[in-house]
Amino acid sequence: MSSPRLIPATLAYAGGVPYASAYGDVYHSADGGLEQARHVFMGGNGLPARWAGRPDFTILETGFGLGLNFLATCQAWQAGEASDARLHYIAIEKHPFVADDLAQLHARWPELATLSAALLAAWPPLTAGFHRLLLDGGRITLTLVFGDVADCLPQIDAAVDAFYLDGFAPSRNPDMWSQAVLSRLRRLAAPGATAATYTVSAAVRGALSGSGFVCEKRPGFGRKRDMLAARYAPRWPLPPAAPPPQRRAVVIGAGIGGSAACERLTARGWEVTLVERHPAPAAEASGNLAGIAMPLLSRDDSLPSRLARAAFLFTVHLWERLGGVGRAFAGEACGVLQLARDPDHARLQRETVEALGLPADYARFVDAAQAAALSGNPGAHGGWLFPRGGWVTPSSLCAAMLASCGERLQRRFSCSVQALQHDGDAWRVCDDTGAEIARAPVVIVASGTNAALLPQTRDLPLASIRGQITHLDAAELPALPVVLCGEAYLTRPVGGICCAGATYDFDGDPALRQSSQGENLQRLAQMLSLEDRDGMVGRALTGRALTGRALTGRVAFRSVAPDRLPLAGALPDPAGRISGSRLRDVPRLPGLYGLLGYASRGIIWAPLAAELLAAQLESEPLPVENDLVAALDPARFALKAWRRNTG
Repeated sequence: MSSPRLIPATLAYAGGVPYASAYGDVYHSADGGLEQARHVFMGGNGLPARWAGRPDFTILETGFGLGLNFLATCQAWQAGEASDARLHYIAIEKHPFVADDLAQLHARWPELATLSAALLAAWPPLTAGFHRLLLDGGRITLTLVFGDVADCLPQIDAAVDAFYLDGFAPSRNPDMWSQAVLSRLRRLAAPGATAATYTVSAAVRGALSGSGFVCEKRPGFGRKRDMLAARYAPRWPLPPAAPPPQRRAVVIGAGIGGSAACERLTARGWEVTLVERHPAPAAEASGNLAGIAMPLLSRDDSLPSRLARAAFLFTVHLWERLGGVGRAFAGEACGVLQLARDPDHARLQRETVEALGLPADYARFVDAAQAAALSGNPGAHGGWLFPRGGWVTPSSLCAAMLASCGERLQRRFSCSVQALQHDGDAWRVCDDTGAEIARAPVVIVASGTNAALLPQTRDLPLASIRGQITHLDAAELPALPVVLCGEAYLTRPVGGICCAGATYDFDGDPALRQSSQGENLQRLAQMLSLEDRDGMVGRALTGRALTGRALTGRVAFRSVAPDRLPLAGALPDPAGRISGSRLRDVPRLPGLYGLLGYASRGIIWAPLAAELLAAQLESEPLPVENDLVAALDPARFALKAWRRNTG
């Protein structure tokens, strides 16, 4: 993707019509924006007739603009389609509007008020990349793609049924209508796809024809005599459509990863059996009192930073769909402050936010005085404030996700999986006696460090990293308004207890130990400058008290990949022969998938990874860029080893 810095659209009008001064063009026809959406883009694609009776339908729009085409499409979809049909709408926009401006624009069409309100409630911070939004109870999935269309189209994985080719006129915005851009549509076009646009430019018609579309002029809207409609009818053979999934799966592991997988699959109508070796969910790494939700920033907007941004924002969105943090499950959207280590680090933090052009509702730099007020540390140098961040109790979140699954979820607790056997049609999930616990064509391994117990996942390069958290009486600590992160982290009270930590130890000791607690307390004291404070807090957490306190806290083990990124997708076949240098050349175990390696960020990795895997299983548009999908592929390590050995 291109630079992460977005330049929002500026609200302006020309003759009463919304106008983009940067392009010298209007956003819609002066004869009516909503009417144009229905005549040109819906009518030109044969909608709503073409989607009637279909279980799903996918649309890609090349310029979201005001969102009128989207709202008009949603209005028609809700009026006619069955409650279990799903509309997937992908919309690219280089200069999105801020929510307040969109609200002002949408007020011009009162008949869209309900749809507009739902869209605006979910409208994301204006950051580059993909934003997955679940609307209308999941019946409508909007994937907003903020960035330049030339950069974004290659990153989209979808089979598109209808293209809305909307954007400023070719004379005003020629790059958007170039041969290079329009030729990319053929990779995304599903068999029988159509396209429509208001322009009948010869260059546009030529580019579409060269990409396999048959074009025809039709009567235009308003004062425009003609418009263009096209159907995908290439001369070359098309690959067969993916068969519909059987929608039955077994998920192994009832932690945050497995629970998210159950929620995302059952939301799509899957029947899921959840197998867990403990008598209740969230008994291992997901059993901590509090987990922190926050993104990751880097000056170069690295791949991990982009992935963390997509994961964090989707997580916050999904939590609202579940009923909201602090309401449907325990936690607080109180914000997270990541403190700078020293003045140089503070300067880097400030420069990073400025260089990336991040909006304040996603991340902002706070100076030393502001950081001191938020952290209670008079020596603070500054920090990043993530206002949408916060903490949750993972076990409570797991319970909420599993409860949302309803009768589509069957639970098999106190069952330890010791073997997976494929009989040609499905996987048998067996215990240590060989008895079958469950059976399904799809099995998802989401068992954290316990994945090492299964032959199919034993060779994945996942390390088990010990983490000890220290529990502190909230009365001993300053009453802070946010979660603090720095050399350590400190949560707000959870039932009167604040969590501090966590260590990163390379041993398998499951017991609490004094040395790890001392490490947590020392780093906490440094972060809060408690050595310089008078009174109870300073005496309790510094000096001899570091070794004299009773051991309180919890030990858990993180599953960590060498690149610290999750594994989400089809699992490689350890016995298979890699035939080339691409991920698709790595043979896979049929119907076996992994959601693993969440390390210290499982709270945000789990929802997005589950959404990605569910979309892959359903052959839906994927929720993140293709290069991020590749970065999560469980086969990346096998391919890297093959390249190293054959290079």
